[in-house]
Amino acid sequence: MALIFSTIFLIGYLVHHYNHGSTTFPDLGWIKTLYLIILIPHIILAAVMVPMIIMTFVYAFTGKLEKHKKIARITFPIWLYVSVTGVIIYLMLYQLFTV
Repeated sequence: MALIFSTIFLIGYLVHHYNHGSTTFPDLGWIKTLYLIILIPHIILAAVMVPMIIMTFVYAFTGKLEKHKKIARITFPIWLYVSVTGVIIYLMLYQLFTV
């Protein structure tokens, strides 16, 4: 179920940014630095985790449970980090520091 909702979110996210472009974070000194410190690993790990999620799912679906467990131990914390920082980035960009 998580895979389905994550896929729906990713498709919606990509369609939104394709249609609306990107939003620039205002220059607020150290707050912008903090934003970038959160954003940069978020972007890198979001790209890295897509093939990891696919591999994790395929291993589980095909019954290769030892391989599934091994990669899931790495994939889950990355997915969790990207999920939590995504919410933080959204709040910083669209709710807390709008100009």
